Amino acid sequence: MLRQLSVFAENRRGTMNGITRILKDNEIDIITLVTNDSAEFGIVRLIVDDPQKAYDVMSAAGYFCRLDFVTGVEMKDEYGSLNGILDSITAANLNVRYIYISFNRSTAVPVAILKSNDEDDLDSFLQSRGYTVL
Repeated sequence: MLRQLSVFAENRRGTMNGITRILKDNEIDIITLVTNDSAEFGIVRLIVDDPQKAYDVMSAAGYFCRLDFVTGVEMKDEYGSLNGILDSITAANLNVRYIYISFNRSTAVPVAILKSNDEDDLDSFLQSRGYTVL
């Protein structure tokens, strides 16, 4: 399983620059990043090369953070690939809370990042169906 850092941040000018500067200054590599916003606050979800260090430095800088496990599953770069994965997950009665797409830097293969309440079951299920789980 992958560990994802979620950073809760104010929606104001320069916030993303501040977050990325802290990570840069601490030599933490951002592998993938996605943001979701609301009127006043947003959630920045990151996969980084050192999640615990990222959590520590972001917390020390005053950000409210959380570390979670997520599932990364490689998918074919073709029409309907994500839908096929989700069809399988739905048929197994597993829940996916949210999804975003990244890619495997080593292989340049697309990767679906999935958050579930059933992370262990989801990983095992996908592996049993022949998917490459990161």
